Amino acid sequence: MNAPINSETNARPATYRFHQGDRVLPFAAAEYEARLAGLRALMAEAGVEVALLTSMHGIAYYSGFLYCSFGRPYGLVVTPTESVTISAGIDAAQPWRRCHGDNLTYTDWARDNFWRAVAQVGGTGKAVGIEGDHLTLLQSQKLQAFLSPSRTEDIAPAAMRQRMHKSPAEIELIRAGANVADVGGYAIREAVRAGAREIDVAIAGRDAMELEIARRFPDAEYRDTWVWFQSGINTDGAHNPVTARELQVGDILSLNCFPMISGYYTALERTMFVREVDPASLAIWEANVAAHEYGMSLLKPGASCAEVTHRINAFLDERGLLQYRTFGYGHSFGVLSHYYGREAGLELREDIDTVLEPGMVISMEPMLTIPEGQPGAGGYREHDILVITEDGAEDITHYPYGPQFNVVG
Repeated sequence: MNAPINSETNARPATYRFHQGDRVLPFAAAEYEARLAGLRALMAEAGVEVALLTSMHGIAYYSGFLYCSFGRPYGLVVTPTESVTISAGIDAAQPWRRCHGDNLTYTDWARDNFWRAVAQVGGTGKAVGIEGDHLTLLQSQKLQAFLSPSRTEDIAPAAMRQRMHKSPAEIELIRAGANVADVGGYAIREAVRAGAREIDVAIAGRDAMELEIARRFPDAEYRDTWVWFQSGINTDGAHNPVTARELQVGDILSLNCFPMISGYYTALERTMFVREVDPASLAIWEANVAAHEYGMSLLKPGASCAEVTHRINAFLDERGLLQYRTFGYGHSFGVLSHYYGREAGLELREDIDTVLEPGMVISMEPMLTIPEGQPGAGGYREHDILVITEDGAEDITHYPYGPQFNVVG
């Protein structure tokens, strides 16, 4: 119901409940209850009585609700018996329709009603678990003022470790996302031609993916799917935005498709060339493809992220190419995007000792950047998503890589 207002005193409440419509979530209630049971177990281990999650990925993972902040704070308060999302009045009942558990709305008629809502659910004077990598200094000060916690404990690392192990339902959704990325890849391939602009090609891929997501998930909310399609010098960085540069014959291209389904990110990345590829570029491309295939062969239970990284480093070093590597070789997938949710404990880098286990999902994505002025200049990268199984890994990306399929236009 809407927030009541006492006409005589003009008193406006700090919170109210506005629940209407049917609830629609990407997973069954049992999936969220299992996740919350895991969170409560780590809370008990840390001696935490109340958990306050404030990040997009933390709230979405445990409740299904992916908020739109616009400068307002959002939260999920979890106690041994309750799970309550805290949302702003501007969103009305949408957070309730899209969350598991209860939802409490706070008003903006007085400053800091968000924190009054958190205290209303979680109480004061308790041991509070927080996401230390997300809570700002200002909001930390407000937490102290409104909750007067006996102590705070950073539970973000433990929650991240929980998210690194995917449930069968999550893997099914990620697999669908990889399939959607393939659809985007084929649409981009058809749109590539000399004279087309990067933005034109990117639109073709994005539109194809959004329509495919809507076909597969008719009850979902559609947001954040995007394409980075880069050409020529714009391929030198993996995250370079799309421009209006026109494609030219002989250009190196980077196809990057990123479908988003209910907060879950998947990706497809491929090197391409417009019509023709020169010998120097072909040699670099084939070497990176070889590193990609070698790296995928290393992804299996028992291998550590650092071990895989060092072995690919050696592979490239033998070919005189290691100095052109620009970042790690892969990362975890799940509730994440380019602006929230990275599971930093599962990345293929020298400083990550995490051991791969069945149920983890990780990419293999080597990239080499050859500077302008050198033969074969440009950025080369391939990207597949693999699900770690009991005895190896399953590649769920199916769009072909390499020169045989990706000299186009």
